[in-house]
Amino acid sequence: MTEEILINVTPMECRVALIENGSAQELFVERTTRRDLVGNIYNGKVVRVLPGMQAAFVEIGLSRTAFLHVNDMVWPRNQPAPNIFELLHAGQQVTVQVMKDMLGTKGARLTTDLSIPSRYLVLMPYGQHIGVSQRIEQSEERDRLKLTIEEIQQASELPGGIIVRTAAEGVSHADIERDMRYLAQLWKHVQERRTSATTALIYEELPLPERILRDLASEETAKIYVDSREAHVKIMEFAKEFVPVVADRISHYPGERPLFDLHNVEEDLQRALQSRVDLKSGGYLMIDQTEAMTTIDVNTGSFVNGRNLEDIVFKTNLEATHVIARQLRLRNLGGIIIIDFIDMQEEAHKADVLAALEKMLERDHAKTKITQVSELGLVEMTRKRTRESLEHLLCEMCPTCQGRGYVKTADTVCYEIFREIMRYARAYQAPSGYTVVASNAIIDKLLSTEAAAVADLEHFIERVIKFQAESLYTQEQYDIVLV
Repeated sequence: MTEEILINVTPMECRVALIENGSAQELFVERTTRRDLVGNIYNGKVVRVLPGMQAAFVEIGLSRTAFLHVNDMVWPRNQPAPNIFELLHAGQQVTVQVMKDMLGTKGARLTTDLSIPSRYLVLMPYGQHIGVSQRIEQSEERDRLKLTIEEIQQASELPGGIIVRTAAEGVSHADIERDMRYLAQLWKHVQERRTSATTALIYEELPLPERILRDLASEETAKIYVDSREAHVKIMEFAKEFVPVVADRISHYPGERPLFDLHNVEEDLQRALQSRVDLKSGGYLMIDQTEAMTTIDVNTGSFVNGRNLEDIVFKTNLEATHVIARQLRLRNLGGIIIIDFIDMQEEAHKADVLAALEKMLERDHAKTKITQVSELGLVEMTRKRTRESLEHLLCEMCPTCQGRGYVKTADTVCYEIFREIMRYARAYQAPSGYTVVASNAIIDKLLSTEAAAVADLEHFIERVIKFQAESLYTQEQYDIVLV
């Protein structure tokens, strides 16, 4: 599998695309005016403690207060969970780290169990154990890494626990030791800032390009293209010091044609904002994202090539697993996800579809968990969500439909206007009558197909009804003026 990373940098925003086998699999967007908060460490102030929820709201200098649950706080795990009042009180200063960015109307999710990542390791200052990424499967390598960490930790007296990241597989003792020294310096910096900082922010995560190099670049990465000369210099300096394995694969892209256009990423991005995703076979997916969950509906569409219906359904569902896995990553969909596969009769087919989905999710950097296929063909799964989805990041609620995805018909709006005029006639004694101000489409309908109803209403209320078209009004928008 060939893997490339494209980094598009402008003064307004930075965008990164992870390309696998020629197609975009993941997209990251960070705007200058709104940096990602995950990983940032703050000196916070407890605003309110909620005993019923065993949580607290903490002020860390953002537009919304952040949320801290008792389960995300540091306390001896061999003891029963304490009451939130035993740990926090209003007005208390507390050092916290952002676990999840602000999502929709929700504030950031916080933890007091701090973690500081580097290229190969994650320092858990308040932890006690050494852990190794589950993606490192060979037991000999896992044992080697644990022993290496223990030796270096004893020599350096670095406090806390250590998590060994996937990128550490096969890395030398010297490189891991250098990483641990880097973490020791960072932790010292955080401790100093915690006691002396005058602002809430005491440690800020790396900018997006450097963060991508640290977390995603690996020996599998064939090329990394950067379309900004200034950003290329900064990224090269960072790579030579912290990710030397990919430093010689970073290139500046000077071409006139935009980097994302060259690799069709712009098209992928636009399609990732649409609800419908077509399958090559003729079937399609419908992806609907709500605040509570995301639903994915699989449909056969025009796919009719097969010996029988079961064969058609099975092939469509198999193809859908590949596309679903990609769309989850591309759109960064998280939380609860319900996949409505087309009903299959044979148990073997259900097992094959589930296995295909699990296999396709293996390359997903976010943690996923899926259930068995139910009798109705539903698969419930979760995907860890730490940042906003692509749709929430790039879009906003439609002012016309208010996020419903549909608008009232012209007939419905006309009948609402009639009922509203009836209410006004009962409540007010208008001297002359009423003027209806509405969109062109509504006024046209009132003066044509609904003209008889308007005449009957005028006769009933004994008042004149006039009409005024307003081109700036949406179909659902109208005003009734007493004249």
